[in-house]
Amino acid sequence: MKWFVISGALALSLVQAFAGEMQRGDVLQYVDPFIGTTKLGNTYPAVCRPFGLVKWTPQTRAGEKKGTKPYDYADSLFQGIRWTNFMSGSAVPEYGSMTLMALTGALRTDPAARAARYRHSLEEARPYYYRLQLPDYGVTIEVAATVRAGIFRITFPETDSAYVLLQPNNTPLAPHQRARASVRVLPELREVAGSNPVFRYYIATGQPAGFSGHFVARFQEDFSEFGTWDSHGLRSGDRTAQGQPGAYVKLECEKARTVLVKIGCSFTSVEQARKNLDAEIPDWDFDRVVEAGRQAWEEALGVIQVEGGTSADRRNFYTALYHALLLPRVFSDADGSYVGFDGDNSVHVARDFVYHDDYSMWDTFRAEHPLLLLIQPERARDWILSLLAKAEQGGWLPIFPAWNSYTSEMIGDHCVSMITDAYVKGFREFDVEKAYQYMRKNATQTPASRAEYLDGKGRRALQSYLKLGYIPLEDPVSEAFHKGEQVSRTLEYAYDDFCLAVLAESLGLKADAEDFRRRARNYRNVFDPSTGFVRGRHEDGSWVEPFDPGEQAGYITEATPWVYTWFAPHDVRGLIDLMGGREAFVAKLDSFFAGGFYAHDNEPSHHIAYLYAFAGAPWKTQARVRRALLDNYSDTPGGLSGNDDAGQMSAWYIFSAMGFYPVCPGTGQYILGSPIFRRVRIRLKRPWYAGEEFVVEARNVSRQNQYIQRAWLNGEEWDRPWIPHSAIAGGGQLILEMGPEPNPAWGVSPGAAPFSLSGRDQ
Repeated sequence: MKWFVISGALALSLVQAFAGEMQRGDVLQYVDPFIGTTKLGNTYPAVCRPFGLVKWTPQTRAGEKKGTKPYDYADSLFQGIRWTNFMSGSAVPEYGSMTLMALTGALRTDPAARAARYRHSLEEARPYYYRLQLPDYGVTIEVAATVRAGIFRITFPETDSAYVLLQPNNTPLAPHQRARASVRVLPELREVAGSNPVFRYYIATGQPAGFSGHFVARFQEDFSEFGTWDSHGLRSGDRTAQGQPGAYVKLECEKARTVLVKIGCSFTSVEQARKNLDAEIPDWDFDRVVEAGRQAWEEALGVIQVEGGTSADRRNFYTALYHALLLPRVFSDADGSYVGFDGDNSVHVARDFVYHDDYSMWDTFRAEHPLLLLIQPERARDWILSLLAKAEQGGWLPIFPAWNSYTSEMIGDHCVSMITDAYVKGFREFDVEKAYQYMRKNATQTPASRAEYLDGKGRRALQSYLKLGYIPLEDPVSEAFHKGEQVSRTLEYAYDDFCLAVLAESLGLKADAEDFRRRARNYRNVFDPSTGFVRGRHEDGSWVEPFDPGEQAGYITEATPWVYTWFAPHDVRGLIDLMGGREAFVAKLDSFFAGGFYAHDNEPSHHIAYLYAFAGAPWKTQARVRRALLDNYSDTPGGLSGNDDAGQMSAWYIFSAMGFYPVCPGTGQYILGSPIFRRVRIRLKRPWYAGEEFVVEARNVSRQNQYIQRAWLNGEEWDRPWIPHSAIAGGGQLILEMGPEPNPAWGVSPGAAPFSLSGRDQ
């Protein structure tokens, strides 16, 4: 009888696998946290809750320097488990972190000296759990996470030298900076506490950021010995150390046994770290924390169910979804306390929202935040209120809010885009008038003091932009920044001004709306019609010489004129007119791709494949998107072609694999591409959405059948290469009939093109 029960279950699972059907609990099997962890992706196997304050990761590389990620799959030496605040998929410095290591034998404190050889066959990584065996030490380390804490289960062999090390990773960023971390051993409480001050990087490198990463590690049992170390050496029995310190605890292991350690973390204080630990892990039940983490990720990932595609497609999809749910991070404590954005270490309390930080906004306004509005609508209010809290405390809406401070990193003013997009899509649980005033201030005022300007407040080079309608090459932007990026700044400000026009119109501010619509056309002022490209321009109106659109230049951000010429997402119709009409526009797009200028590894290229849909050639969008999906993503540790950048590379994949993409956040429309799954179900959450689910069904889809032949939206034939957000919000079904050859007659009827500021008519 038992045999028949097993056989029946197995048969059912095989039928479901063959049909490509998935239940919510099945999604976790497709998450591979190692995807993107080597070469260019800069991700790491984070053990956390979605958007959690703590992210635990194996550490193979020490330090808090720019570009030094904590883990690389290609490395072969393990240094410990780190509480990391490295922004996933980025190239920025670590901050406020600490590392736990367990070892036997000689007590070695330097990360490189204590590093143990390991094999990936002895490593298990899931979003909610990590385990590694270390043959060199005979030790096995496991970790699970809550939002602000973690619990470790360490298995030691029989030994007289079982050690647990705890080390703040305080690394000076500048020659004048001194390491100022501290540790304190509290044996009577079975605790080790520590603090790791954060230092600014992009502005005033090496200056204090006004807060620290704090931790409290609590052991289940008494210490048999303890001590500290710093640059002066190791001191047995010592309770405190400062500078670049660490602490160790020795435990009795007369026979092989398991030791439990739990760590609470905070950006506010050691005492708050202790409170977070007490609130989130009050007991010593390791398996309970693992199971709660598993359920949290199952719920978050199961919002989207896909059917069909290959196993590799599903691994890429759900791993991308996991990466998209890491940032922005929770920054406030369990009781709402958080260090404010004013940089003076003052403590605030978020009483009716959860304060977040680390918005990689130049990257994430494009697809990451629109995706989160779809699948995590319950958090949208927290994210917006956090931005408004930063504006209130610092006086200006931030440009790139990270490290809980203003930064000079990247360009544009894209918190404007994120807030406007949320408002347009019906998210109104915030003071929109207050938000608009801060957004308008950024767009119309420059800080009165040079110190504020250099601190990263306000739009760079705004006065030139307002005077000329573009930023000329003579404006250096500021000597505090590496390059002017005048053309790309002009283009991105024009888009942000469009978003301001949308919000002003919604608020009944007609004069403001008209003024910002006028400014939204400023992208034209850096377009040279004699070459057909955006180009550096002088104050007298003349163009920069020499000029090669395929070469990177200081007036363009991380790209070439070939790439940035396409950045007018709010007025693609106007851009088509500048280029001489639809045929010329399509021909130029063809030349762009044929010439190898498309660079998916960086964000400025991400929307370009979708622009054919604006010019009467949506089938070319379908082919280009499919090519980008295949060329830039694979289910391997080197499977991302560029930095994931806080989830933006992943969000592009998720949208494109589902079959639609938000080319212009703030318009409430998605451009159709070429889905790779037979069916996608997005579970909609109330009260933010009226419908229960939105389904994309791609009939006959395959690697070859990549072209849309016909479409139906909620039972009605659909002949537009885009869908409105309202169609998703209300629930329903989009059916796409796919085929192996283009259908040039679909999606090109008069008036079918997506919205553009200059009009929709073809």
